[in-house]
Amino acid sequence: MTPVPRRILPVIAASQFAGTSVWFAINAVMADLQREAALPADAVGWLTAAVQLGFIAGTFGFALLSIADRFSPRKVFLVCSLAAGALALATALLPPQLAMLLALRFFTGVALAGIYPVGMKIAAGWFAHGLGWALGVLVGALVLGNALPFVLRALGAQWSWQAVMVAVGAVAAGCGVLMAVFVPDGPHLAPAARITPKALAVIWHDRQVRASAFGYFGHMWELYAFFVLIPAIVATRFAGAAASWWVAATMGLGGVACIAGGALVRRVGGARVAAFQLASSGLCGLLAPWLLDAPLALWAAWLLWWGATVSGDSPQFSALTAANAPRAMVGSVLTFVNAIGFTLSTATITLFAALAAQWPLAQVLPWLAVGPAIGLWFLAPMWKAGR
Repeated sequence: MTPVPRRILPVIAASQFAGTSVWFAINAVMADLQREAALPADAVGWLTAAVQLGFIAGTFGFALLSIADRFSPRKVFLVCSLAAGALALATALLPPQLAMLLALRFFTGVALAGIYPVGMKIAAGWFAHGLGWALGVLVGALVLGNALPFVLRALGAQWSWQAVMVAVGAVAAGCGVLMAVFVPDGPHLAPAARITPKALAVIWHDRQVRASAFGYFGHMWELYAFFVLIPAIVATRFAGAAASWWVAATMGLGGVACIAGGALVRRVGGARVAAFQLASSGLCGLLAPWLLDAPLALWAAWLLWWGATVSGDSPQFSALTAANAPRAMVGSVLTFVNAIGFTLSTATITLFAALAAQWPLAQVLPWLAVGPAIGLWFLAPMWKAGR
């Protein structure tokens, strides 16, 4: 067995962290953009949804064309990270018109399809064993990367929104260079199986796959819609740099929870870890009408716990689905499950952004719990069995 150099996982995680920073970059500067470009109140929903749609299109395109099999995944990662950086730069330099921003965010999503899934493939090439732990670290890095633009916004409180976008673009471009220089192709790198529509039938008819897949769909109902609404929740208490720090902390704790959840899997099982976090985040949504106006300490504990648990179950759903899918169709099942999940998130992002523009948060946030409730119902056979 080829030993894995110690630098491999940290470098892949750091590259994943930096590359995915473009995902919520526009959200971090949304207040400035709305003032300058007179964007509508629900524009944040449409712009975030555009990234999701680009990611879905890119994921299917990369899979159908076998891009990461025809070319070294490290080179694919490099090209896509440079493209993501260039798109962030273009966002800063071009006139901030809604149609232009939507196109740039869509293609940013396409570039992310060559960063997040391809980064996972690079990791799989090195970790034939212990991939579950590596997966927790990498998804944790993804979540932390989502929070990075808010950290940059807080550190550069006096910066223009264009300067923040340029900084995010530079970080994203640098991640591809980091991966290309320090991580060679792994010894276990294998070509992916062809995508087959038969996987759709497996998702519904296989009881174990259905349980984990629909648990994931419930998770995706809530996850990205909550991310879009975090700045609005924080704005009820803080403004300026302090608000950006709170948003970053709330999102970033999800990355810590992904890693912590991965460490608990061997003791209690992935389904129980996922179910606990799914139930916790759903409960946070239900309690929102009472905790939005709670004393600061209680409000902070509620928001930070929600931020941790809303993301922390992500790697467990991927691992459960991969473990239960037929061996010959793992890649197809995961591709379709992810595509359905991100499509659902696109709908809930636009829905909840529009609702939050028209209704008080206390009336909107509890509806985020619908997804976790349905997800827990489907996942029940697995977590009750201790899997």
